[in-house]
Amino acid sequence: MKLNSIVSGDENGGVPVLLAHGLFGSARNLGGLARRMSGERKVIAVDMRNHGDSPHDPDHSYPALADDLAEVITANGGVADVVGHSMGGKAAMTLSLTRPELVRKLVAMDIAPFAYGHDQQESLDAMRDLDLDGIDRRSEADRRMAAVISDPGVRAFLLQNLDLKADPPQWKPNLDVLAAEMDKLVGWPDGLQKAAFDGPALFLAGGASHYAAEGAAADAIRAYFPQAELQYIAGCGHWLHAEKPKLVADTVADFLG
Repeated sequence: MKLNSIVSGDENGGVPVLLAHGLFGSARNLGGLARRMSGERKVIAVDMRNHGDSPHDPDHSYPALADDLAEVITANGGVADVVGHSMGGKAAMTLSLTRPELVRKLVAMDIAPFAYGHDQQESLDAMRDLDLDGIDRRSEADRRMAAVISDPGVRAFLLQNLDLKADPPQWKPNLDVLAAEMDKLVGWPDGLQKAAFDGPALFLAGGASHYAAEGAAADAIRAYFPQAELQYIAGCGHWLHAEKPKLVADTVADFLG
């Protein structure tokens, strides 16, 4: 599948950097990372399938997402440093475990290679149930969504996906497929139990987040990624790259070299 992408930086800058966003995100969500690294590297930020301007498909499993990333890398020299947040992090991990020859270094942000006991159904339902009739401004959509999502930051993030230029307005993500595949999104693919990626790996997590905390999540990371370096950013939650963008971008850039 040919993913929509935003390419920046130096075409002759050696191994490119591939950025993969999380659920309900888009290529632009990792813009701070792209700007930090594009001075010396080619940076490719993609819209994952069923998100942004990339194609829709009924298969939203991690093997499928990893295959999409593999196609991008193959078209851009055959090897890349891969950075993924949340869903994009799990896709990047799946890629590194199944196609390690394509990945020089891996960075996974606030996610671990195991199944979580929660899902994002509340946010998905809020998007699917939002009455879009007569909406021509994001502020009006925000007012309506506030009835079910109290956090203004979460609403702002979700409403980035609303295409107000369409007539009538519509959501860019394939919400029906994401709902149908939610168990796979919060889960972890079968068949990888004996896999391992021996290359350099950085797992960067929010200190106030539970997604990659010490315990079961950290144990899973170390089992699949024996060279993994775990770093926790104090005062950050799941969206650490938005909460402390400079620190996160500098840490990732330093690790990737």
